[in-house]
Amino acid sequence: MAAARRRRLPCVIVGDEATLYAAAELVGVSVRRFVRFTGGPPPSGRIAFLQVDTGLSPRDRVPGKPTRASGRAQLAYVNAALDLARGGRGRALVTGPVSKSLIARSGAPDAARFLGHTEWLRDRDRARATVMCFASPRLVTSLATTHLAISELPRRLDATSVSLATYWLGRLLLALDRQRPRLAVCSLNPHAGETELMGDEERQAILPGLRAARRRLGATATIEGPIGAETAFRKAYSGTYDGVVAMYHDQATIPLKLVAFGSAVNVTMGLSVVRTSVDHGTAYDIAWQGTASPNGMLAALDLAARLVSR
Repeated sequence: MAAARRRRLPCVIVGDEATLYAAAELVGVSVRRFVRFTGGPPPSGRIAFLQVDTGLSPRDRVPGKPTRASGRAQLAYVNAALDLARGGRGRALVTGPVSKSLIARSGAPDAARFLGHTEWLRDRDRARATVMCFASPRLVTSLATTHLAISELPRRLDATSVSLATYWLGRLLLALDRQRPRLAVCSLNPHAGETELMGDEERQAILPGLRAARRRLGATATIEGPIGAETAFRKAYSGTYDGVVAMYHDQATIPLKLVAFGSAVNVTMGLSVVRTSVDHGTAYDIAWQGTASPNGMLAALDLAARLVSR
């Protein structure tokens, strides 16, 4: 539905032809609008699709009842779409939600280590490092760490991860036309550790990372921190800061989804191509009911086009 609504934005859908046609019929999109992808942009008003043969059977296409085969197919679509995006100038990768656990248990090559798009695309793209960011009109944030257990945070958080998250958030904000963006870097511990009464990660990891990011960004951005997360996000939402660097997944996504769920866009910075995605999961519980909103995918498509133009 999202691709159908963006008539002036050339789109190529990567996936399974039978499922695509069934989904189009469900939401009232004419299958006559689809053409097979031949290497170039589709004709005006048409939607190209690339069929990826994964051997899905009818039982693997039952809505809301994923199988190991459909998990392998999800990963195959992601891989093929990345390869396609890297195959020409001015292209971007826009992904829908996938089931991390289903892919990890699918038996596909290397799938057991799948933690999410961000990490998988980094390795497949052979990027030095990637940073997960989220962009919405009122709140833009990045994550120093992504999909890992809370118990691992003190060990995994270091100056490099903080520096990268700060640097790439600055770059994203510049691409979004924020002039000399103001960045707030969160603390890991409550109240920035209360002079190390509640931990020393602020001194050991966050401050060195913050200083390194300042050197890389120079005069293009201003950086403050470490600041307690509750304060950083509140002030960013009110306009004091243009973006917030969070130390872990839920520190960023809880405030973001409270204020912008369904309209925020997940952006992977550091890849060789622009990659955006929706801010929500698979929602198997409402599969094939025709009630899912296309707004998240529309926002992801629009932001991808905007970033490519930069």
